[in-house]
Amino acid sequence: MSQKLFVSAQEVAERAGVSRSAVSRTFTSGASVSPKTRQKVLDAADALGYHVNHLARGLMRNESGIVCLIVSEIGTPYRSALIRALTQQLQNTGKIAMLINTDRSDGSVDLALRQAIRYRADASIILSGLPDKSITDLCLKNGQRIVLINRDDDREGPLRINLDDEDAAARIATAFVRAGCRRLAFANSQAGTPSLMARERGFVAAARGLGLEVVVERFGHTGYESGRAVAQQLLTRKERPDAIFCATDLLACGLMDAARHQFSISVPDQLCVAGFDDIEQASWSSYQLTTFAQPVDIIARAAVSWLSQETEAQPENRSVRLHADLVWRSSIRGG
Repeated sequence: MSQKLFVSAQEVAERAGVSRSAVSRTFTSGASVSPKTRQKVLDAADALGYHVNHLARGLMRNESGIVCLIVSEIGTPYRSALIRALTQQLQNTGKIAMLINTDRSDGSVDLALRQAIRYRADASIILSGLPDKSITDLCLKNGQRIVLINRDDDREGPLRINLDDEDAAARIATAFVRAGCRRLAFANSQAGTPSLMARERGFVAAARGLGLEVVVERFGHTGYESGRAVAQQLLTRKERPDAIFCATDLLACGLMDAARHQFSISVPDQLCVAGFDDIEQASWSSYQLTTFAQPVDIIARAAVSWLSQETEAQPENRSVRLHADLVWRSSIRGG
């Protein structure tokens, strides 16, 4: 005989000897119910294994409490840190996260998002620049509120959260010059996301303003192995760079390992290196990487706070630009 999966509020009411509305008031924050009735209901609910169906209750108010996290490169340390911060903030406000992986380019992403919409997800947070803009269109078309993180969409409606990527890149160019470096390079992936390209543009522009040209190399996905591959491209040049700004810390870690172990180049004595994200590995003794800290907790709070507001209470300015703090370590001379 199969076990019953759900216990109804009516069954709790019958066991407690109270009305169905008394059960509802007991499990509604701030509702009026006598201590005696509340205890009878709680005892009955505990005995029967009753749990409030928040999804059904929310749908009666045309809300499900579900927020989609639309993510690419889930396995990278920065992305996982941001997912952790967002899910914690959502849970703190009584919401549930539904994760959609957009790493694949086939129809599975569109199918997953349409499934989420059928579950009546209230909102979506798009975590990177990789997912196609048609995903944002689909979310908006179905009445969702949208938060865009590190994307360049300029449409009205969504909350846009970005970092001062170009300004950060300019600070690193200045730091390299102060360390005595003159042959600058930028190591990037081929992902082409808005944040990565903003760092590249900012670094190149700042270097030119200092009278220096920058060699730019891009390779593959935004990961450790791509950093090793870019090191091969840069460190075999006749005019080998003496400073390299990497678009992310993972690229920097791969590049530093290749520089030391394949080319016997000392960091920072012969080569200064900087990254971006301040992932855990950046502080390891084998890297001690100078980098920029992504304010993941601030990003998460800003996103979830905005989604938790009533639509009428949301500010007209729906663009947030956050500062990335420079974290000095020993991968740049004088750092």
